[in-house]
Amino acid sequence: MKKLEFLFPETANLYGDTFNVKYLKDCMGKKLQVIETHLTEKPHFVTEEVDMIYMASMSEKTQELVIEALKPYKEKIEELIKKGTIFLLTGNAIEVFENYIENEDGTKIEGLGIIDLYAKRDMMHRFNTLFLGKFSDFEILGHKATFSFSYGDNSNCYAFESTKGCGINKESKLEGVKINNFIGTYLIGPLLVINPQLTKYLMKLLGEENPKLAHEELGQECYKQRLEEFKRESTNYLQ
Repeated sequence: MKKLEFLFPETANLYGDTFNVKYLKDCMGKKLQVIETHLTEKPHFVTEEVDMIYMASMSEKTQELVIEALKPYKEKIEELIKKGTIFLLTGNAIEVFENYIENEDGTKIEGLGIIDLYAKRDMMHRFNTLFLGKFSDFEILGHKATFSFSYGDNSNCYAFESTKGCGINKESKLEGVKINNFIGTYLIGPLLVINPQLTKYLMKLLGEENPKLAHEELGQECYKQRLEEFKRESTNYLQ
């Protein structure tokens, strides 16, 4: 049985991101154990073996709490990334792992410093966009809704190459970060539900040689339809 640790679901749960864990569990059934770790608890990955770690979108205030909660375990997290433990971070969870988050007034919140990027907030302007990009041998689609962007050079460690919509900021076409089996992306919501190929990719990393998805026929049909719609639509629908 594989073990997935869901970090801080009571606070890192915006945009329906929690359905990524639910769907992966539906796909793998008894082969996957899901452990939920709350903000006041020591993460399970510190003292026991876990195969995958997931953390989702959160409020800006929660980001600061999460950074403080994970700081004591920075070296352990770096060790897990280096050895190939699977990570999936969605929405602004990726910023927790960066060098710092800068507020509009120039003050900075120190991050974990594991990813050599930094984020800048603009709380008076939410940026919403569709996203279409390339990953491995398939296309990724999704949505962004963010008050912040990341900056720095991710050209050697990006997750997805954008074909529609921006990357980690408006000037970039390179979205997110991928280091070994660590994937962090600004894409939000039920990313795995709407991207069946990505779900299968993660299931293979979890040891499934021939992964079978829950409701696969319907999921693949919805993916094809949504992909066609994304290719027709403009990217930015509200700023």
